[in-house]
Amino acid sequence: MLYTLAGGGTLCGVAALVLLIVSTATDFWMQYRYSGNAASQGLWRFCINHKCHAHTLTVAFWDATRAFMLLAILSCFAGVVLGLSAFTNGTKTRRVRTGGIALLLSGFLALLALAIYTGVTVNFFGKRYIDWRFSWSYILGWIAIILALAAGVLQLCAYQRNVAEPAPPNASES
Repeated sequence: MLYTLAGGGTLCGVAALVLLIVSTATDFWMQYRYSGNAASQGLWRFCINHKCHAHTLTVAFWDATRAFMLLAILSCFAGVVLGLSAFTNGTKTRRVRTGGIALLLSGFLALLALAIYTGVTVNFFGKRYIDWRFSWSYILGWIAIILALAAGVLQLCAYQRNVAEPAPPNASES
């Protein structure tokens, strides 16, 4: 049972890791109209008419969102590696538990990042730009949160199931 749940958790963790990386790296967290031109912005750059520029302002919410997303990626990577290591050299229940905790932490850190971004975007940019919307990079971040939390829960269930199962009888004692 450990391998089934841990495998599912690891698979969800890998998917969450890929989505977190794509979400963090791309420039489509928000799309809007700027002087009649199509524009988009990510955590690192903004683009107007497909010409991208680095953010020139140092704004605390971008820094916080970036930091939490990068920490979420690192935590998710650690959770996936620990989950995969449970499949080498027999059962390593502590690694599965630690991987589950790392994946839950990853989901929580990404949740913080997206909550900060959402709050500032709605309260500041939503009033500044008339025609704006959240875009696919932002949505991938939310999907990654769900996957990371699910992966963490599956890993912790695998650990709990393995600890609760009685040890198999030793064949040499018969």
